[in-house]
Amino acid sequence: MVTRDTAQDRQNGGPPSVFVSYSRGDLDRARPVIALLEGAGFDVWWDGRLEGGENYLATTETALETADCVVVLWSQTSVASHWVRDEAQRGRERGCLVPLSLDGTMAPLGFRQFQLLDIAGWSGDPAADEAARILVAVRNMSGEAGTSAAASPIPVAAAMRPSAPAGGGPALSRRALMIGGVGMAGAAALAAGWATGLFAPSAAGAVSMVVLPFANLTGDENKAWFSNGLSNELRSVLVRNPRLRVAAPTSSSAIAGEDEFAIGRKLGVEHILRGSVQRDEATVRVSAELVKIEGGTVLWANIYDRATGDVFALQTEIAETVATSLVAQVATSEEVKNSIAAQQGVGGTQNILAYEAFLRGQALADLSAGVESDRGALAQFDAALAADPDYAAAHAMRATMLSAIANASNDSDEVASLFEAAITSAERAIALEDRLPQGHLALGFALNNGQLNRAAAAPHYQAAERLAPGDADALRAVAMFHAYGPEPGVAKEMIERLLPLDPLNARAFRTAGYIALLAQDYDAVIRYMQRALELNPSLASAHFAMANALLMQGDAAAALAAAKAEPVAIFALTATAIAAHKLGDPAGAQKALVRMISEYGDASLYQQAQVRAQRGEKADALMLLEQAFEARDPGVLFTRNDPLLDPLHEEPAFENLLLRLSS
Repeated sequence: MVTRDTAQDRQNGGPPSVFVSYSRGDLDRARPVIALLEGAGFDVWWDGRLEGGENYLATTETALETADCVVVLWSQTSVASHWVRDEAQRGRERGCLVPLSLDGTMAPLGFRQFQLLDIAGWSGDPAADEAARILVAVRNMSGEAGTSAAASPIPVAAAMRPSAPAGGGPALSRRALMIGGVGMAGAAALAAGWATGLFAPSAAGAVSMVVLPFANLTGDENKAWFSNGLSNELRSVLVRNPRLRVAAPTSSSAIAGEDEFAIGRKLGVEHILRGSVQRDEATVRVSAELVKIEGGTVLWANIYDRATGDVFALQTEIAETVATSLVAQVATSEEVKNSIAAQQGVGGTQNILAYEAFLRGQALADLSAGVESDRGALAQFDAALAADPDYAAAHAMRATMLSAIANASNDSDEVASLFEAAITSAERAIALEDRLPQGHLALGFALNNGQLNRAAAAPHYQAAERLAPGDADALRAVAMFHAYGPEPGVAKEMIERLLPLDPLNARAFRTAGYIALLAQDYDAVIRYMQRALELNPSLASAHFAMANALLMQGDAAAALAAAKAEPVAIFALTATAIAAHKLGDPAGAQKALVRMISEYGDASLYQQAQVRAQRGEKADALMLLEQAFEARDPGVLFTRNDPLLDPLHEEPAFENLLLRLSS
């Protein structure tokens, strides 16, 4: 038998023992590593040492449990091997893992907190630099020059180990921060860690992070809604914490497939929360880890196995642990406690069927692919409410989708009924949970866009701003509401503060462009819309805003070119009718206007008014605006600050309309 008691051997002065885990398909590439370690004097166990008739499982387990160091050889083959993953998991748990990459393959999720030595270019020469790095890592991890790693676990090879913090305090290993599964008890331990100087603040104020979409490991692409939804729900909790600056979710989804650290750097954040989800009908396994981008330090990581119905408590536990480990960097223990309390989720459910329907609806809403996906989302929110009629967040999202469908309809009767239903749903959401930002946003939007009732909508936008101070999605809606009002500069200042939270989201830059348009900052309009189109070349209405800005700058030819690039016909026709008129092409201008009226009818009353105002036909423009107001056309919201209506500003009828809009 080749197995032995390695701990006893070490006490007797024997060589350090190394367990090598690899996939059998990688044997030829594993042999040089094994030969290097054996040549350096290590007692190397690998499955080639098994003798005939030996109990494979028992022998392997004994070797794995007693090894001073576990060397795992990751490759495209081994990352799919359950045996290799299990052996690596045990090495991680014992704190003696040294991972190598044979072909440049990244370690699977759950093992990326360890410094990975890439030896893809190593020829097997024991004198090469790669060989020296392997030996340094294994010697330090195996405790060849000191205490056994099994007795004093360290998460990374000592050659890569972080130094002690300034002031002589102890260095924190990932092992020391492994608090997953302990909920608030773990949070309290981290808070105490701050008080004893274990955490060094990186900067005053908020700590920045992004919640990346969790990987779907179910094997079914159609179930990605659950893993994405779980990460979005975690973000919705964390964003309520006033000590955290959380990047908006659209940023991370816009750059799927990029390296996670690169995503974090592009978003300008300091930390990433990443994870994966596996599930069946009864159970769910969630792996999650919080990583500091600079240096790749893992602040916290854990794997959770829970019944599917326990996913609600699991979300709370992860969010509390993540927030505590970050907030403790910049706050006192009392502030940590208060910030955790502030992020408590509101408006949720404890019904798993309702929750799953909600996540499916959210996935369709995020898709934003048109009225059909919006109607699909609405059906899912209806299903969520059928399972739990008191699910406030589902009522709020139902209201949001009803308004979205209303905005896309050309049927005035349908529009009115949809907005009425949206108001009813939003009011129900707020009645169930007054602290729910989305409920207030949904009600404010339906009142403002559906009834042109700015006065009634204003308190709800104010409530959303108060309840979601770090949520870029919510605050963009608030900024747009300000842009319609008497102080568009407030909206412009607000959106400029929000863009760093979502710097890779085309829609965020489009919103910024329209806010700049209503503030009549035309250079900013063009700059923001160009950035939006870089991120999404097919983005609707961005070219239209640029055409407006160019018209106001006196460049009708460039405005006409922008109009021709606009994918939404009603906007393209509006800008074309104005630009052609200014270029001395009355036939072209009239052709565009006639087509707009023919295709859109009363749904284009506001756009017709814009064209008439720019032609100097003030009486006709005012008449069309009045008709649009009576029809509750949401375009009328732009009236106060729309530069295309500047020719009407001295008209008493126009001033009267503005007074009615404000009341």
